[in-house]
Parts: sequence; C-alpha cells; structure tokens
Amino acid sequence: MEDRWLSVEEIAAYLGINQDTVYKWITRKQLPAHKVGRLWRFRREEVDAWVRHNDNPDTNSDSDVQ
Repeated sequence: MEDRWLSVEEIAAYLGINQDTVYKWITRKQLPAHKVGRLWRFRREEVDAWVRHNDNPDTNSDSDVQ
C-alpha cells in the first residue's frame, strides 16, 4: 500500500476538483489536512474516509468542481 503524503495539487486531481476548492474545504468542510511548514499535505486514506462519511461533499453552493 502506498503511504505517502499528497500535495494540494495531487489531492485536487484525485478528487477531480479545483485547487481553490481544496483550500475552501479545509476550512469550511473540515477536509482532513495537515500543515507541514507552509504547505498542506493529505493522506489519501483520510480523505477517502472523509468523502465516504460526508456522502456528498458538493452540498455547498460555493464548490468549484471542475
């Protein structure tokens, strides 16, 4: 199993959303993220669990899904 930290760019591509949406979801929807220095990093397993738990992360009108 791959156990590495993903960047904002990588997690946005993985979820099929805009990078700006990632930053919004971190603060507004509690997307699981870890700040390492000035950079945000993500564990794919945590994000997958978060998506499953939240059923539809697009429920807010401010989402920027590509």
